[in-house]
Order: sequence, then C-alpha cells, then structure tokens
Amino acid sequence: MININDILETINMIKEENLDIRTITMGISLYDCAGDDIGVVCDRIYDKITRSAERLVPVGRELESELGIPIVNKRVSVTPISLVGGKYSPDDYVKIAKTLDRAADTLGINFIGGYSALVQKGFTNNARNLIESIPEALTVTNKVCSSVNVASTKAGINMDAVALMGNIIKRTAYLTRDNESIGCAKLVVFANVPEDNPFMAGAFHGVGEPDTVINVGVSGPGVVSSAIKRAGHCDFSTLADTIKKTAFKITRVGQLVATEASKRLGVPFGIVDLSLAPTPAVGDSVAHILEGMGLEKCGGHGTTAALALLNDAVKKGGVMASSHVGGLSGAFIPVSEDAGMISAVECGALSLEKLEAMTAVCSVGLDMIAVPGDTSAAVICGIIADEISIGVANTKTTAVRLIPAYGKGVGDSVEFGGLLGYAPIMKLREYSCEEFIKRGGRIPAPIHSLKN
Repeated sequence: MININDILETINMIKEENLDIRTITMGISLYDCAGDDIGVVCDRIYDKITRSAERLVPVGRELESELGIPIVNKRVSVTPISLVGGKYSPDDYVKIAKTLDRAADTLGINFIGGYSALVQKGFTNNARNLIESIPEALTVTNKVCSSVNVASTKAGINMDAVALMGNIIKRTAYLTRDNESIGCAKLVVFANVPEDNPFMAGAFHGVGEPDTVINVGVSGPGVVSSAIKRAGHCDFSTLADTIKKTAFKITRVGQLVATEASKRLGVPFGIVDLSLAPTPAVGDSVAHILEGMGLEKCGGHGTTAALALLNDAVKKGGVMASSHVGGLSGAFIPVSEDAGMISAVECGALSLEKLEAMTAVCSVGLDMIAVPGDTSAAVICGIIADEISIGVANTKTTAVRLIPAYGKGVGDSVEFGGLLGYAPIMKLREYSCEEFIKRGGRIPAPIHSLKN
C-alpha cells in the first residue's frame, strides 16, 4: 500500500538532486480504428486519441502541484501503426503521421510514439510501406516518433530490414538537414523491443495491452550520484547496496504517481520504468555517476564494470519498490542528453567502440549519437548490425539511434535544444562492410533461443 510518508524523505532529492518523473505515457489501442478508407481511418485515429487522453496533461499538472514532484513529459503511445489494418500506401501512412501530430498538438503532449513496425522475421506489405514512409513522415511532423524492431532472440536478425533502415536513416537525415538532421533523433532501430516502454522514441502500445494503459518512467541520476558521494570510499557490496536503496526510493515516487494517475484517469496502471535517464542539466548525468565510483573519466578502463554494477543495483532496488516494473529499466547512456558523456567524447575518453561495449550491460544501446553526415548507408547498417547482435546474443533489448548530421564532420557538433541537448560528431571506422550487408536474408537465432 502506497503511503505519502514513504516519499517524505525524497523532498531533498526533488529540490536539490534533479529527481523527477520523466514521463507519464498513456498507451492507446488503435485496432478499432482500422479500415480501408484512409480519410475515415485518420478521423477515427484522431478521435480515439484525443478522447482517450483528453485529461492526461491536466491530471499530470494536478499531480505535479499536489505532490510537488516535477513531471517533465506527458506523452502518448499507440498501437504500431503498421498493424492498424488496411491496405495503405506510403502516402497513406504519411497522412496517418500528420493525424498523430495533430492529435498531439490538440492534447498539448510532448511526443507521440507508435509510428512503428515489427519486422524481426520478415516484412508484411504494410510494414514495408510504413518504413518507406518514415523519412517524409518525420520531416512533416514535429512530435511523432518512430521505431522499427529488426531482430529478436527468438527470430534472429532480419538483415534485409537492417539494410533498409540504413537507407531510411540516411534519407531522414537528408530531408531534415536544415534542422541538424533532427528527424533521426525521433527514429530508433530495436532488437527485442519492449512493448510497454514509456520512453521515446521507442514507445508504442503493445499487442497484449488493454485498450488504454498508464506507464510511468522515473529518473534520478543526480540522486544516485549524491548517494554515492555520501557513501564515500566503501567496498563494492556497500556501494551496490547504497544504489539499491536509492533506486527503491526513486521507484516509490514513480509508483505513487502512476497509481494516482491511473485512478484519476480511470485507466489501468501498466508499469513503472525505473531507468536512469539523464539530461544535459548539470548534476543529471549517468557518466558522472560512473566517475563518482572512482573512474577518472567515463570511457576509461573499468567503465563497463562500473556500469554493470550500477545497472544491476538499480533494477534490484526498483523491483523491491513496485510489483509492476517494466519497459527498459536500467541506466541509459545517450550521448547528446548527458553532459558527462558529451565531455568524455570531446576529450577523447569515450569512443563508439567503448559505448558499444557498455551497451552489453545497460539499457537500450547506441543512443543519440551524431556521426559525420557523409557516413555511408552501409556503415550505418554495420553499426546497427553490431549493436543488434549484442541484444540478440544476450536476450536483452538493444537499440540504435544514430544522427548522420549533413554538412557536419568530426570536430563539429549538432544542437537540438531542450532534453535532446547537443552532441559532438563521433569518429567512425572508415572500412567498408558493404559486401557483408549485401548478403541479405536472416542471421539465424542463437541456439539458446530454443527454450520451449
């Protein structure tokens, strides 16, 4: 039973250490909006979203005011649009994207996710048409986020989808080149995508979910960093215990907000995602947590071990605080959204290869990484394939959100503003993998996928 006394000790966390609810996300099923007339379908989608979530933003503001807990984003996720029945062309899908964007504007939410396709084992016509429409859809909208799941441990890796996504990312970057190629910041490629993820750009409403649901994402790198500092030079068991206790308190805040939001909106409570999601703000960095453990700089030797300890302790503490933990739940390491990661890249301590190694032990993957604008589609495919392989082999979620910034090279940076921050252009290996990518087909599932 949640009691307000459970979170009184978190007041200082909120005031001094950047503790916040990163997002309240309402998931909405659009299966009942299906049809072959695209005009009718768009009207149904707009009506369903705006009717279901009309009180989402007001309730979020009420909870902020009454509980004194900042709720940074109010968002909506919808059924993967490629699964909403009907014979749609790429142009039809762009019309749906515009409808989603219009609904988001009406509601006053930050982002809407679910412009998505699941193609880990192959393409339907609709999934292929949606993917082909992504560059234009993300160019003509402001709040729509897109994701494509190209692999799973059970299915293996759809390398045809990987090859297609390399070209889609390049086209998206080109079409949004006048705005720092920002379209790519709203597009993520997944392996083992979670279907209850409240965080963008990968959020969508899963196929086994109720008609509507409330998911909450909590954050608090600053809180964990302060707790580690107070713990001083302790051994690793004590350090892990300190992080677990802190994660417990953070997750209790999320549980309280989720329970109250669910009650007031009359919508089932889904999950609390207890991820440490950083921001560019001072004191809100996952990299600085790792440095607080004793690393001179994030990216140096020992970084992967420190991150593994952090991720495990966060999950253990959070699971004790809520019976419904889901989503991604762990430490995020996006470059552009983390001041410490940006600093580590700029001084040469953190490379793409080290980031890839770190993704084997944390949440998500290569996230919000800016690369030279002239990077070939084949190299982008190779980066995706490498990262997705980590997820498939380790039965975990991994993802790639790359921004090939047109007109920019190593030594330059891109500036997105707000939570997206800015990112230095990272150096890549220039050797081609084009012939490897051209093989096509599917990389088989690993042997440990046979668990039935």
